[in-house]
Amino acid sequence: QVQLVESGGGLVQAGGSLRLSCAFSGRTFSNYRMGWFRQAPGKEREIVAAVSKSGGKTYSPESVKGRFTISRDNAKNTVFLQMNSLKPEDTALYYCAADYTRYDNTDISPNAYGHWGQGTQVTVSS
Repeated sequence: QVQLVESGGGLVQAGGSLRLSCAFSGRTFSNYRMGWFRQAPGKEREIVAAVSKSGGKTYSPESVKGRFTISRDNAKNTVFLQMNSLKPEDTALYYCAADYTRYDNTDISPNAYGHWGQGTQVTVSS
């Protein structure tokens, strides 16, 4: 019954910013760690950010560290991805994912996440 709906993608010039949102419904949001993943054509799906169920712990890989910030608002059942200083290499379909857990930590593996949104396209032009 978990439903995830991403929004906020679009076309932006290099150096610009986008803020992605993911609306969660169907279960208790605070029981789920959340992640953002992306997949470009011909590439494997990769983690771009993760946040623990309380919001107290976050993870991001070196490729986006300092540029992307994940956050969540448990009162609004929403997770965000703020993307700054965008590069053409960031062009991909961005997915929101949820993982039911008892632990207040992050997980960087897509295999951990049982629920996925439909994706939102981010295109960065040079």
